[in-house]
Amino acid sequence: MELGIYSFADRHPDPVTGARVSVADALANTLERIRLADELGLSFYGLGEHHLDTYAISNPGTVLAAAASVTERITLSSAVTVLSTEDPVRLYQQFTTLDQLSRGRAELLAGRGSFTESFPLFGADLGDYDDLFDEKLALLLRLDRESPITWSGRFRPPLENAEVLPRPYGRRLRISVGTGGNPQSSARAGLLGLPVVYAVIGGQPERFAPLVQLYRHAGEQGGHAPEDLHVTMGAIGLVAKKSQDAKEAFFPYWLETMEYGARARGWTVPSRADYDGYARGAQSIFAGSPDEVADRMISVGRLVGADRYAMQMDWSGVPHKTVMAGIELLGTEVLPQVRKELG
Repeated sequence: MELGIYSFADRHPDPVTGARVSVADALANTLERIRLADELGLSFYGLGEHHLDTYAISNPGTVLAAAASVTERITLSSAVTVLSTEDPVRLYQQFTTLDQLSRGRAELLAGRGSFTESFPLFGADLGDYDDLFDEKLALLLRLDRESPITWSGRFRPPLENAEVLPRPYGRRLRISVGTGGNPQSSARAGLLGLPVVYAVIGGQPERFAPLVQLYRHAGEQGGHAPEDLHVTMGAIGLVAKKSQDAKEAFFPYWLETMEYGARARGWTVPSRADYDGYARGAQSIFAGSPDEVADRMISVGRLVGADRYAMQMDWSGVPHKTVMAGIELLGTEVLPQVRKELG
């Protein structure tokens, strides 16, 4: 099983010190982390798109292009790109350029996005939420298959015998689909033969097992070989030498984002008891020692049938030094255990 990291370059006010990292420093820290992950043999680093002041990355492709120049092996991906508010043609060009720059290491993870700030910013109507994504994904996939291309649709000007360049470094650009657990999204990804990425924020990750089964069954129905179907599980948490140190260090940053979300969406603010429950045993927060995190990934990986795990450790802006130490442990102590058990 592959092991990697994803990030939004969070820059919330630090809940412990009150300090706030600048955008420039958040981006510099991100590149340093990606370089370390590459050196340690981690297979994936994904950067997510946001258009809020609490995050440093609005254009993942630009930052990933910078990362391509300081890495050699690691896959560089968006996590996610909000496809519904992008022009698929320009987006495809951006990621094929990244693919050429990195010599075949680019991945475009397309999703609807759990935040909607990009819709008014780019003039997209939330009433077209599903139609926008469906049309733009279909065009994106055709762009990868066809050149030149003739196409027309509702949400962008038509294309007439258009050659969209550059082409990918290899035969195809790796395009995957992100979802929070919608069955229709799993089935569609399978029918299309696209890799799927599940964002796991709460509850037991094992609950995604039926969705993975649905995805693989749909892939079979769509005529795709089992080895061409690929499942990534996302997790939040932190790795530290001692289990309790990881849990204590991660808690204030987890609470910061949960309080932020509760204020924005009218949710109930979670408690420390809630956190302890989520971080205990078979729950969704992977905060613990290397052995504890490895055991959890192995257990979920076996049950769900995951091909890759991606972990976010900089939730709300966990300090850079703490994140770097966590990446080091992920690569030197967690990864060998996972590979030994799951290959």
